[in-house]
Amino acid sequence: MVDLVNVYCDESCHLERDRIPVMVLGAVWCPQVAVPGISEALRALKARHGLAPTFEAKWVKVSPAKLDYYREAVDAFFDEYRLRFRAVVIPDKGRLNHAAFGQLHDDWYYKMYFVMLKHILDPRATYHVYLDIKDTRSQAKVERLHDVLCNNLYDFDRAIIGRVQQVRSHEVEILQVADLLIGAAGYANRGLTSSRAKTALVEHIRRRSRLSLTRTTLMREDKVNILVWNPQEG
Repeated sequence: MVDLVNVYCDESCHLERDRIPVMVLGAVWCPQVAVPGISEALRALKARHGLAPTFEAKWVKVSPAKLDYYREAVDAFFDEYRLRFRAVVIPDKGRLNHAAFGQLHDDWYYKMYFVMLKHILDPRATYHVYLDIKDTRSQAKVERLHDVLCNNLYDFDRAIIGRVQQVRSHEVEILQVADLLIGAAGYANRGLTSSRAKTALVEHIRRRSRLSLTRTTLMREDKVNILVWNPQEG
């Protein structure tokens, strides 16, 4: 029987000219069979903190008033052995020279998604990849990404990447966890400390992971896996 795995992807500061040098692509994944139970546990956590089931946990919303909730959401990720996280950090988009490689920023963006996901993928399993809806170009982006991933894997019958689909993050609990972890990785790599609540949450993630979040981990690092990517590695 083929294993089915759900992969929830998001990104931070991915636009070419947003004046923010650091970009992060990341994903949280788990067996599809585990999704209902994990999602229910995350909703129950919100209820214990007096938050509505429709409350969307997001990095940009991290604040002192909700810091205890966000710490527990992070703990829920670390305590659930079936959840894992992978991120690719690009320290400085300004160093990219797309013209030298005959590509546009969008072309490079799809290549980086493959770099992020290839560490996750096992050809013996089938993956359903979910991305947050961002803008009016989202559907075209999803279709292109599906093509790029399958072509790079020689997965022409889409047996490995069975689905790439848009979802609304406020409806998907595990995608909200991905947003938190990606946001924390971006914050750490930008060297920011302006928000005490966000700084505290980054430190909490560092303690739980025993990682700096700013250095490439060993490839075999299983729970939190990070690649700090530089153009010469591309």
